[in-house]
Amino acid sequence: MIKDLEIAIGYRFKNITLLQNALTHSSFANERWHDSLMSNEQLEFLGDSILGMVVAEFLYRNYPDRPEGELTRMRADMVCETSLANVADQIGLGEHLLLGHGEEQGGGRTRASILADAVESVIAASFLDGGMEPARKFIERFILCNVPEQRLRNADYKTALQELVQQKKNQVITYELTGQSGPDHDKHFAVQVLLNGSPIGFGEGTSKKRAEQDAARNALEKLDH
Repeated sequence: MIKDLEIAIGYRFKNITLLQNALTHSSFANERWHDSLMSNEQLEFLGDSILGMVVAEFLYRNYPDRPEGELTRMRADMVCETSLANVADQIGLGEHLLLGHGEEQGGGRTRASILADAVESVIAASFLDGGMEPARKFIERFILCNVPEQRLRNADYKTALQELVQQKKNQVITYELTGQSGPDHDKHFAVQVLLNGSPIGFGEGTSKKRAEQDAARNALEKLDH
């Protein structure tokens, strides 16, 4: 079954354990081994950096006439949760994931956040197994083929909010964690964004980063009206 995934990815692993690790969600690792470090979270961390670097280099080389802010938004749109979840759907990644019972029953195989994280983990696994070439080929095949040509603001809300408030001098944006709940494998975070110390938006998400993006989106909606 995992060979089907290798075919879809277009790369055959020398060390199949790396790919299996990339498919292991923290809920499964906690249930099976009581150790979240055996999940794909560390691979996700590495894959996120590799993906960001490759996409940034591609945009730098191919769009030299675009300003930094626009390149930032283009990159954010290409590597956002929705885009990566679409890649996961394309290669059938969800059906190969190792999930804990609760996550399985809760629809984890189709949850965008889990799928996006798994894509980043697969990128890292291919890098560790075969070097930069297979990781880059994966990114080129499934992500660089969808470059947003228009100036987009719907992915990196934090950057868009920062640019908006900086139109006036001495504007300071900060993010504050207001709450978190849930077990380690299914954390839920609440964040508020403040402008010069006053709350202007609130957000929630499965990570602090996603909650901050949601808070920035909420703030932009309020400021645009």
